[in-house]
Amino acid sequence: MRETMPQTPIFSSMLGSSCSGQVQPDMGERCVDPVYQDGNLVSGSLEALIERLVPTMDYYPDRTYIFTFLLSSRVFIHPHELLAKVGQICIKQKQQLETGTEAEKAKLKSFAAKIIQLLKEWTETFPYDFQDEKSMKELKEIAHRITQCDEENGTVKKIISQMTQNLLMALSARSQYQEIREKFRQPVTDKGTILKTKPQSTQKDILSVCCDPLILAQQLTYIELERVSNIYPEDLMQIVSHMDSLDNHKCRSDVTKTYNLEAYDNWFNCLSMLVATEICRVVKKKQRTRMVEFFIDVARECFNIGNFNSMMAIISGMNLSPVARLKKTWSKVKTAKFDVLEHHMDPSSNFCNYRTALQGAAQRSQSANSNREKIVIPVFNLFIKDIYFLHKIHTNRLPNGQINFKKFWEISRQIHDFLTWKQVECPFEKDKKIQTYLLTAPIYSEEALFIASFESEGPENHMEKDSWKTLRTTLLNRA
Repeated sequence: MRETMPQTPIFSSMLGSSCSGQVQPDMGERCVDPVYQDGNLVSGSLEALIERLVPTMDYYPDRTYIFTFLLSSRVFIHPHELLAKVGQICIKQKQQLETGTEAEKAKLKSFAAKIIQLLKEWTETFPYDFQDEKSMKELKEIAHRITQCDEENGTVKKIISQMTQNLLMALSARSQYQEIREKFRQPVTDKGTILKTKPQSTQKDILSVCCDPLILAQQLTYIELERVSNIYPEDLMQIVSHMDSLDNHKCRSDVTKTYNLEAYDNWFNCLSMLVATEICRVVKKKQRTRMVEFFIDVARECFNIGNFNSMMAIISGMNLSPVARLKKTWSKVKTAKFDVLEHHMDPSSNFCNYRTALQGAAQRSQSANSNREKIVIPVFNLFIKDIYFLHKIHTNRLPNGQINFKKFWEISRQIHDFLTWKQVECPFEKDKKIQTYLLTAPIYSEEALFIASFESEGPENHMEKDSWKTLRTTLLNRA
C-alpha cells in the first residue's frame, strides 16, 4: 500500500507559474519517482503517474491531478490501454484486502467506493474516451471486479449502473450533435448577385433585421456560447497529440476529433466575411458609412460583454482589403471608437493589450453574481496558438526520460479556464430571425468582395486598376 503523497496544487495557485521545459529534480530527490518541488509534482515516469491516479485505502488524488493526468495521458497512451493498467492496479489492491475478516471487508467497500468515484469523474469529464469497444470492455471489467466488493446489498452495482447509463447518454448526445452538425455555407460565387443592375431596394441587409448594436452583440454571444459548448477538453488536447503523431509519423490521434475546433474556427471566418459582405455590397456611400459605424458599435458591445471572439472577427472583417480600401467611406466614419477597438486587438507584444483585457474579464467572471458578468469568450485562434506554442516550446519528456508534468499542468490550467468559461449559461434570449440571418445570409468570396468594392469606389492606382481589369475579364468570360 502506497503512502499518502503530497497534494497537487490547485489551478488558482498556479496562475502565476511559468512552465520550464527542463525541470530538474532536487539534489536529494534524484532517485525519486515521481519528482516533487516545493510539494508540487513536476515530473515522473508514466507508470508512477498512473499509480498516483489510482486510489488506495488511505489516498485519493485531488481533482486537479485527475483532470490534468487524464487530459495529458492521451499523448502517451490510448485511453483503453490506460484503463487496462488502472484495472490491473485495482486487482492487486483488491487482492491485498481480501483477507476475509470483517474489518478488511469494510476496507474493501471503502476502496471500492473510491474506485467508483474515480471512474465517475473520468466518464463525466472525458466521456469520449469510452466511445470505442476496447475502452467500454475495460470499464466493464473494472466495474465487474469492484461490484464483487459489495455483493450483499448491491449498492455498488446500482451506482455503477447509473454511471454507465449517464455515460451512454453523454455519448449518444454527442453522436447526435455530430450527425446534425451544420454544413457551413460556402462563399457566394454568382457575381450576378452583386452587380448594381440589381435594385438596391430588393437586397436585405443586417440593418433591416437588427439595427440595435447591443441586441446583435447579444445574439452573436448566444451563437458563440452555443458553439463553444460542443468543444470538449479532449478535442483541445488533439492539438498536442496530433502534432506528436505528425512528428513521429504515428497515428496517435483521431484527426476527425478536431472537427469541432475547425467548425468553430470556420464560424470566425464566416462572421468576418459576412461583415465585409454587408459593407461592400451597399451601393450608396452614406448607407455604407452607416453600416461600418454599426459594426464598430457591435464590436464595442461584444467587448463590453466579454465576447472577444466575435469582436475580433468583426474587426478582421473590416480590415480585409476590399473594405479597408474604401477610403471615401472611411473618411466619413467616426473612427475614434474603431481606434480604441484596434488598440485592444493590437498584435504587438503578443497581443498584450488583449491579454490584459481578457484577464480583467476573467477576474470579473470569478466574482460575478449574474451570468451576464460571467461571460468570457476568448479569441479562439489565439487560445489554440497558446496551447500549440506551449507544446512546441517545452518537451514532453525530460532528459532523464520522465514526463515533464509541469508542462502539462500549464496546458491543463489553460484548458480548465476555457471549460469554466464555456459552461456559463447564456443570459440572452434567442432571436431566431436575427440568428437565421447571421447563420444563413449569403457571404461573398474574396473575389466577389473586390468586385463589389471596386464597383462602390473605383480603383485609385495602377495596381488596383490591373486587379479590376482582371476581375472584369474573368467575370465576362464566365457570363
